Amino acid sequence: MRRPVALLGVVALVLAGCTSHRRAEPEPTPSPDLTSPPVAVAVNPGPFEAGPFEAPPAGAYLGAWIKPDELTHVGRIEAVDGLEQDIGRPLDIVNTYRRFEQMVGTESDAELLDQGATLMVSWATGDNRSITAGEHDRLIRQQAKAIRKVKKPLLLRVRWEMDRPNLRATMWSGEDYIAAYKHIRGIFAQERVKNVSWVWCPTAEGFIRGDAPAFYPGDDQVDWTCVDVYAGNAFQPIGQLMGPFLTWAAQRPKPIIIGEFGVAKAWGSAGRAAWLQDAQRTFKVNPQIKAVVYFESDPEGNGPKQQFQLAGDRPAFKAFTRLTKDPYFNPR
Repeated sequence: MRRPVALLGVVALVLAGCTSHRRAEPEPTPSPDLTSPPVAVAVNPGPFEAGPFEAPPAGAYLGAWIKPDELTHVGRIEAVDGLEQDIGRPLDIVNTYRRFEQMVGTESDAELLDQGATLMVSWATGDNRSITAGEHDRLIRQQAKAIRKVKKPLLLRVRWEMDRPNLRATMWSGEDYIAAYKHIRGIFAQERVKNVSWVWCPTAEGFIRGDAPAFYPGDDQVDWTCVDVYAGNAFQPIGQLMGPFLTWAAQRPKPIIIGEFGVAKAWGSAGRAAWLQDAQRTFKVNPQIKAVVYFESDPEGNGPKQQFQLAGDRPAFKAFTRLTKDPYFNPR
């Protein structure tokens, strides 16, 4: 018996609809090439004028930010001591974060300095236009005096990652940042602060976008150029992630510090270990890099692509330990 033509048409439409709404399987993310020789870009070994904290003649200093269980004196010291025990050596540089109103020179600052570490102070200054207008001069002057009392050389990152789009409401523009940066430096000069090496530290992404260089205050204002670089949302070799920055920094007569670097837990133990091995080789073929500082932290509320702590991940931590024991990263 012949089927009605209309019924056959309905069946055909239903089948076509099912086919059109079927989701295609996502393409697997290609694995990055972490075995090829890294590219040498920033090859100037110095010597450089780096301010009171001098760059090593050869090799690179090693440092870290280690998130403490509690932001107390005991918590900070225990966090640093714990990592140092695990890697079997002291850190050359300890990164520490401060809000605008938080002064340098705490009890834990003093203890870390007494242990021989150099502090890298990451200072979250406020709205650039209000700084330039003089609204925070008293606070800036107070910080200048506190840092002067430390007496030992330290690295100061004035509003690191100033190029981040989510900071634009307070950074305003590169021009505004530069004006505020120079205003702060002027107050430090008035207070005769002579133990600061000034560090300018945007993001690797800002150089990929192309907007980071607009925030550069100038060679006469900066002692160390710097970049924060992560294999977070994108799993790529560190040389690729910070390639545009290295190309730019190679044209500056400044030593480079990798202010923060990390590889996310999302990429698995084997992937993280391979990435760190590649980072070790990349740093070494770019001798203008004179210091590297790992971000040993799992920030609260972040997903696995923004969690970077190595402790507890045996293969990744083993790769990191190989870097820390490499004579190249033990210049002292």
